[in-house]
Amino acid sequence: MIYQEEINGIPVKAYFSEESIEDIFLPLLRHLTELQRQKGRRIIVLLAAPPGAGKSTLVHFLKYLAENTEGIQSITSLGMDGFHHYQSYLDTHTMERSGKVYLMKEFKGAPETFDLPLLKERIRMVADGQDCGWPEYYRIAHDPIDDAITVTGDIVLIEGNYLLLDWAGWSDLAGYADYTIRLVADESILKDRLIERKMNSGITFEEAKTFVERSDLYNVQTCLNHTIDNTDLTLKLMEDDSLVVSDNGR
Repeated sequence: MIYQEEINGIPVKAYFSEESIEDIFLPLLRHLTELQRQKGRRIIVLLAAPPGAGKSTLVHFLKYLAENTEGIQSITSLGMDGFHHYQSYLDTHTMERSGKVYLMKEFKGAPETFDLPLLKERIRMVADGQDCGWPEYYRIAHDPIDDAITVTGDIVLIEGNYLLLDWAGWSDLAGYADYTIRLVADESILKDRLIERKMNSGITFEEAKTFVERSDLYNVQTCLNHTIDNTDLTLKLMEDDSLVVSDNGR
């Protein structure tokens, strides 16, 4: 199935095989529907994946699939990118990398460049069943939009790079989840996808490669090496862009 959507102001086109839909996605959505029915309250699903793995597209597709399949409850899809610090903050605050101090803007997208306390507060509010505001990241303006949407619904699926990190502070987020999903891939696959994505912004291959190797790959390695292993479901992105269920995340 060819799926097209605009995500964070960017047109996206993806292909999902009928095998993946029938064997992975529909069973997952049916399970979440039953889990919510059993608990009798709002449930939270956290999906963590490294940059370039297609997590935002997957979550939007799951929402589409739920809305168009009889017997499956609709889901609310959210992303953590809206919790980036504002560009003005990144331009004036520093972080350490390899023993050196840099402005945060040099490594935008790293865990340190997100507002973790605000993210944790909003996830707690969602878990409490509140219909609260949620920010979204607008890639054209390169800044979050506060309270861009209002969170409603009984199944809330949140995606992000670092939602299931085992780092202090970040590891608290998993405690709010009723179900967790980890998406993994070989680093080489992600590197190629990230370079291609960066080139879409109008820069050369060499410029894109330099940026990815300096910044994005660190974030990829952080996600692959520090996301918790004991998730309820682990999916692996293959070289042909298909997804398979993985028992051990490898």
